[in-house]
Amino acid sequence: MSRSNILKLGAALALVSAAFAGPALAASGAKSPRTLGYVVTQWDYATYESPFADECPEGLAVGNDEYWWRGLSRADKDKLTNTGLIQPIDRRGTAVLRGPQGEDVCWKPEIVKDPPMRTVKGKLAFGFNLDGTTDGKATPKSCAHEKFTGVDNTPGVDNQVYRLLGCLYGWRRNGVMDAYDDEERRNSGRGVILMEITNVDDARNDDAVDITFYRAIDPFSLDATGKILPYGSYRIDMANGKPRYGATAKGKIVNGVLTTTPIDLSLPYYANSIFAEMRLRDMQFRLELPQGEGKAKGLMGGYYDFDKWWEYMMKAEFLVATGDWSCPAMWEAAHRLADGYPDKDGKCTALSTAFKVEALPAFIVHQDRTAAAR
Repeated sequence: MSRSNILKLGAALALVSAAFAGPALAASGAKSPRTLGYVVTQWDYATYESPFADECPEGLAVGNDEYWWRGLSRADKDKLTNTGLIQPIDRRGTAVLRGPQGEDVCWKPEIVKDPPMRTVKGKLAFGFNLDGTTDGKATPKSCAHEKFTGVDNTPGVDNQVYRLLGCLYGWRRNGVMDAYDDEERRNSGRGVILMEITNVDDARNDDAVDITFYRAIDPFSLDATGKILPYGSYRIDMANGKPRYGATAKGKIVNGVLTTTPIDLSLPYYANSIFAEMRLRDMQFRLELPQGEGKAKGLMGGYYDFDKWWEYMMKAEFLVATGDWSCPAMWEAAHRLADGYPDKDGKCTALSTAFKVEALPAFIVHQDRTAAAR
């Protein structure tokens, strides 16, 4: 091989190497600043549950099937359920058609008035103080609402999605919603989220780093048992030379814990064979970084755009029996509890929320750079 070809090959290999961002750079002794890559393996609503559900003193919420059942005559109960032999899971397609003219009450939740939904009455929650107040009074970016105390004693925590969903069977610890969501993303490889932390001088203490969120186009790297492996390689979803999803937040690392300043963030959300987008405003992040191959664990919070949140809930109507909720009751409660970003009429258009996130070290592939290396 000629000297010129050797030099060209070396340059190409250097570009390919630069296209992969991940924890292995830190392990190899590369000079700082370093880049740390992670793939999100678990993304769940952050719900606080006491041992005896004291946060739900009225009991868990009543579901759509029960309201449908109560509204039937004895003759219709026998006819529509084969004298009770057809179980709620198999009659869910019929049970949602309980509008005055047989309309689907998940797609038209305002046409039926169900009793008020049972919501969380407890004082503790996971989350962040998003509007800067501790008394819950209205601000330019929030409506008046009741505050929580953080599980870590942080005052003035905002998490109205937890207040809304915390007494619904489907979103509690042994429910189906978050568990099925994580399982489906693992098995299908759809909606995989990446996190890339750049400008890292010290992975334990650094007063200025950046964290960028992306969507991956590759499925999870799994072992023979289906367990997600660390240090998999994932390409970023690109469109017209730019990442299709994602945003970059400024942050700092103190004693191995990354915290960020608020940003607006849009990400894809795949779950239960449903696609919707998450639009989070004032998103904040607190992530405990692992030492070695362990998981990064953290809390993400922000204002979830109401319309995008309801888009997923509306599409998830086929789970109303297993998740046990009423669309009309949830619709009314969600509007009543919305606390973020009032419109010109003073009605809030977003719900404060928090998510528990887990992630494994990964290599993030910047496709535009690999293309340049070929």
